[in-house]
Amino acid sequence: MGARGSVATTATAGCAAIAAGLHPPTGMVTETPPFADTGLPPLASLVFGGHDTLDCPLAKRAEALAEGGVLPHRLPTAVRAELDAADAEIRPGGPLPGDTRTDQQLIAAFAADLTDFAHRHDLARTVVVNVASTEPAPGPDDPRLSASSLYAAAALRAGCSYVNFTPSTGLRAPQLADDVAACGLPHAGRDGKTGQTLLRSVLAPMFLQRALPVRAWSGSNLLGGGDGAALADPAAAAAKNAGKERVLTDTFGTAPEGEVHIDDVPAMGDWKTAWDHIAFDGFLGSRMILQTIWQGCDSALAAPLVLDLARLLARAHEVGLSGPRPELGFYFKDPDGGTSAALAEQYATLLAFAERLRGMA
Repeated sequence: MGARGSVATTATAGCAAIAAGLHPPTGMVTETPPFADTGLPPLASLVFGGHDTLDCPLAKRAEALAEGGVLPHRLPTAVRAELDAADAEIRPGGPLPGDTRTDQQLIAAFAADLTDFAHRHDLARTVVVNVASTEPAPGPDDPRLSASSLYAAAALRAGCSYVNFTPSTGLRAPQLADDVAACGLPHAGRDGKTGQTLLRSVLAPMFLQRALPVRAWSGSNLLGGGDGAALADPAAAAAKNAGKERVLTDTFGTAPEGEVHIDDVPAMGDWKTAWDHIAFDGFLGSRMILQTIWQGCDSALAAPLVLDLARLLARAHEVGLSGPRPELGFYFKDPDGGTSAALAEQYATLLAFAERLRGMA
């Protein structure tokens, strides 16, 4: 979902480049030694398609990302055939303004697209990954499902495992609770942990383990691109910040004083700068400060994780695992099951999952 966005385009182009031996799999945890012989699908076996409300071809989107320094300059040309093949498999998303279809009609249409995609390519299984723009959290009285929940429901109906890499509602809509419980499919989410929160999940346990009380933890984000534009909406930003705060709450038991501010700076494109200001107490009450600066490209940070998750969910589906996969909390701010804190513990859980998959190979 969001198949023509920056993250999806980077993942599609990156998978083709790695499979062709043009670039190393930097940032892909599933390409490290602990995941050898676990039965994950080879990158060259992946087939890409999707839904989007945009009509900009993937190849043109990749060229724009190369101009912005996200992709290597000549990569869009080198993988043009793979981008065109994926673009041919992207179907219109929705609901668009003026669409009179009911929720059930939209779910049926999206599910039919997924089933047709799998049948035409004779695929063993399909993984649906939501990398669309962040939605505001729906209100309790909203009569319709959000777009992310429509796609999630379609994934279940089509028998596809599901990953929500965004803070949007997805499978967590109350109306889908019975379908999720009965689906027999593996799923994982929510909100990929790529930058500022990744750092928080390392630093927060350090303060706890060293008995250094944190008095306040404040943050600020400057970003552009589609994510920046989406998060300019205060309701969408609130949905995003909920996951960031969960990491600190899970670690300390309560969230320290402080907030995260998100500012849309269109000139920054797909690049992001994030600051954290941490006030903590030392021995005998001495006041101390730690400040961090994270500067990175969201699309390049997210794309290898998207490929990891697609492979891991496909393998989980293959071996008959179902329900939320807390073993994949390593990848998320607000995971389905398990805790969002302590990256080292999450990584150990992920490695144990790799061993489990290896035993099923």
